[in-house]
Amino acid sequence: MGVAPAAQADDVRSQQWYLDAMQAEEMWKVSTGEGVKVAVIDTGVDATTASLRGQVLPGEDHSGAAGEATDDYDGHGTSMAEIIAGTGEGGGIQGLAPGAKIIPIRVALSTLEGKSNERSGSEAIRAAADSDAQIINMSFGGPYYDTEEEEAVNYALSKGKLLFAGTGNSGKDGMHFPSSYTGVVGVAATDEKGVVGKFSQYGPNTDLAAPGVNIPAWCDKSLKEYCPDADGTSAATAIASASAALIWSKHPDWTANQVLRVLVDTAGRKERSDVASKYIGYGAVRPRIHLLEGKGDPGEPDRNPIEATEPTPSSAASSPDGGSDAENDGRAGKDRVEKASSESRDSGDLWIYLGAGAAAAVVVAGAFVLVRRTRRT
Repeated sequence: MGVAPAAQADDVRSQQWYLDAMQAEEMWKVSTGEGVKVAVIDTGVDATTASLRGQVLPGEDHSGAAGEATDDYDGHGTSMAEIIAGTGEGGGIQGLAPGAKIIPIRVALSTLEGKSNERSGSEAIRAAADSDAQIINMSFGGPYYDTEEEEAVNYALSKGKLLFAGTGNSGKDGMHFPSSYTGVVGVAATDEKGVVGKFSQYGPNTDLAAPGVNIPAWCDKSLKEYCPDADGTSAATAIASASAALIWSKHPDWTANQVLRVLVDTAGRKERSDVASKYIGYGAVRPRIHLLEGKGDPGEPDRNPIEATEPTPSSAASSPDGGSDAENDGRAGKDRVEKASSESRDSGDLWIYLGAGAAAAVVVAGAFVLVRRTRRT
């Protein structure tokens, strides 16, 4: 059981710089995420931490290992759950959407030793789609395209779910799954100044950005203490999911498309554009702009604001990065500014579950690059 030492209580909250930057206290007067459920597909979620007591609903285990959804074999999943919906009790992490509830879906990531389920990701996404969760948080991924995983994503989208995934922590331009699947919101990581972390992977799969530098998280699976300087698009994804929960709680009759459109419409970016920057997408999530200022048009309930079109193989071959990336280059340079100086502690250990089909997946991924997604302008 994870219990943060009492002496850490003030320190942990003070390290959550993004709560003040996002005006969380003011937003909570309007919405706390109550009534919204978030499926956290990860290493498991320990429901006994002080910050998560009463916040975790029954989940499912698809890891193929001993234990259940509430047995966290790494500490990563518990951290993501607390960042989303933690109460801050006992000196724990204060979630951005403390009124939301967590549905844990445990999968086999690379830190899980021993027996594991090779189809862990696709099965987990389907389980989340069949659950009561409106939002699916996927703070994991890797460079390999998988047909079954993409089909699971499409199934979740058909069920009206809103899916968030990190763009990856390689610091390079490239495809990253599940964030590169059409319909999944790819989230990049920024620091206190709004600068993209140098570890934050970029490319046409970037839709939004959120704080992901120097974020407190559990140091390891023992859940004995928090580390103050975790970096990664994992945390950024959790914060984006929490932001969506705040808005959806305020408007429970909205669809996933409408919630996402408001996030896109109110995102912070130096230059407004219908074309996404490959570094921060449409900008950093700012739910306060809607909750406190009433801005953001939900638009049509059935139209996805980040819906992608795929170029033909011939056009993609002549422009490997996709048509809209070329248009983005001039704007994106201003968005990126510079890479943050912090090294990533979340640099890949939790980012890929491979299985025996990895070699074949590499071949498929190579072909898939020819139809990498572009934004509809």
